[in-house]
Amino acid sequence: MFESKLPNLGTSIFSQMTALANQFEAINLSQGFPEFDAPELLKKQLNHYVLEGVNQYSPSSGVPRLQQQIAQLAKRKYAAEIDAAQQVTVTSGATEALFVAIQALVREGDEVIVFDPAYDSYQPAIELAGGKSVHIALQAPSYAIDWQTVTAAINSKTRAIIINTPHNPSGKTLKQHDINALKALVIKHDLYLISDEVYEHITFDQQPHLSVLRDNELFARSFVISSFGKTFHSTGWKMGYCIAPAALAVEFRKIHQYVTFSSFTPAQHALADMLEQQGEHVDELSEFYQQKRDVLSNALKDSRFTILPSEGTYFLLLDYSDVSDLNDVEFCQWLVEQAGVAAIPLSVFYQRPSNDKVIRLCFAKNDATLLQAAEILCQL
Repeated sequence: MFESKLPNLGTSIFSQMTALANQFEAINLSQGFPEFDAPELLKKQLNHYVLEGVNQYSPSSGVPRLQQQIAQLAKRKYAAEIDAAQQVTVTSGATEALFVAIQALVREGDEVIVFDPAYDSYQPAIELAGGKSVHIALQAPSYAIDWQTVTAAINSKTRAIIINTPHNPSGKTLKQHDINALKALVIKHDLYLISDEVYEHITFDQQPHLSVLRDNELFARSFVISSFGKTFHSTGWKMGYCIAPAALAVEFRKIHQYVTFSSFTPAQHALADMLEQQGEHVDELSEFYQQKRDVLSNALKDSRFTILPSEGTYFLLLDYSDVSDLNDVEFCQWLVEQAGVAAIPLSVFYQRPSNDKVIRLCFAKNDATLLQAAEILCQL
């Protein structure tokens, strides 16, 4: 018998729900990918570099021109002084960056604090590194962090904390008091931080994104991870990056070179052009997605669902307590098979599933798709 390193894992809920959506020809608001395409300039430049023969390995840490553009973006957005060559590493998606950061940090027996509901790649990566995830549930329905609970969970084995802001799946953003509390704990207990900021440019209602890059003391102990796929509607390209202090970046790169070595070369050049020539795309992203959030929210206001606030990301949570007595997994299955709309049950993001009747919808879709889905949901 083959002994699995991850015996409790199977096919992800995202793949399952997308497969069901395809099977039942349902509107797919489950898996978090845009229905619309990447910017024209980005596609044009990718084609240009492929045809020009820029198709071989790039430097393991990234194409220098793209590293520089990333550093300039961090300075423009967060007033962060980043050494492009020493601190920026381009990766094959944010998930690779998360995996590599966890492998660089976590040793046998270490504990890592994660907040539930949590993105599903954190725990397997921690387990593969020989560590243990310590899950702390956010306080539903506000999905706030109870910092007293975090303090009580820290012990001599605690190595790191993983945060995600804006937060998938709740759509919540960390506030300044959260950053202050986090910083105090990281410094007091000599911890490290992995900051998952893949939705950094998608915040709503004029709220700023409080990146760890804004705070020099906190950044000194952090890996900050971002996603071009989220920013440029190109999730299939699997392009992301990690910004870390030089000493941590060295350790990160030691592992990165043996995971992917380097990332898709022509895409790196195209992304550098996009940041250089159409940097306004990043600045317009919040307004773009806020409009889509509002289209879906307004279309659902007369439904029997309770709409929970979305402060960022491209996800919206709905409480369906007044619609069905089914648990969330069963309800999502019923919803796709009988109503023709695919969603994600929130319980899959928890180590210990709650009994909350909450589902996640992705609104990175065309307005017509959102309105069609809302019309169906309003009839339930």
